[in-house]
Amino acid sequence: MQPIVQVSLDLPTIQDAMPVAEIAVRAGVDWLEAGTPLILGEGMHAVRALREAFPNHPIVADLKTMDAGYLEAEMMFKAGATHVVVMGVAHPGTIMGAIRAAKDFGGKVMGDVMVHPDKPACARMMQDLGIDYIIVHTGLDERNTEKGKHPFDDLEAVVAAVDIPVQAVGGLSIEQAIECPKRGASLVVIGAPLVVDNEEFKPSQSDTRLYDTLRRIVTEVKGQ
Repeated sequence: MQPIVQVSLDLPTIQDAMPVAEIAVRAGVDWLEAGTPLILGEGMHAVRALREAFPNHPIVADLKTMDAGYLEAEMMFKAGATHVVVMGVAHPGTIMGAIRAAKDFGGKVMGDVMVHPDKPACARMMQDLGIDYIIVHTGLDERNTEKGKHPFDDLEAVVAAVDIPVQAVGGLSIEQAIECPKRGASLVVIGAPLVVDNEEFKPSQSDTRLYDTLRRIVTEVKGQ
């Protein structure tokens, strides 16, 4: 598939997230993600607000679902999400529930292999169940506790294990994110607000720099 650029709105309120989303869309970002902090802070209200403001953009709800797969996915699809995230370490019944909800409501499911001991096998299992996308994710606590851990550690093996699109997430620099399609991960995700060289780029402080950075990422990813 052609590379897709997704911005994860990792902010706790709609008020904080919406200006970042607006800049991201102007910069040419393809997908908007209601990141886990936004889901925790605002829930379905955030998804509804994004859907109302950006009716033509896919919206990912990063639920990190571990149980009640059908119910959680149903709630977000009804609120306007096009994609939901379920964890590969969840019970297979949870994964299948999210997949059933996606079929019922016309959505897609992304399977996150974070902390699974055999990430390629987990990715293959989820593909066999009917997952649409795989997320190779090294979590914040994992990276902080096990120094040096990185999504690229597992990316090549996961890409080789599946035939569906893959995304790499967790501690990537801008240069590494741009490199993802060359490594087989056609879904490029950027967390926002961006932090580069210990400086945070976000609206009200650096609108132009945030736009310029996102625009550069979009241009370079799409040019591959």
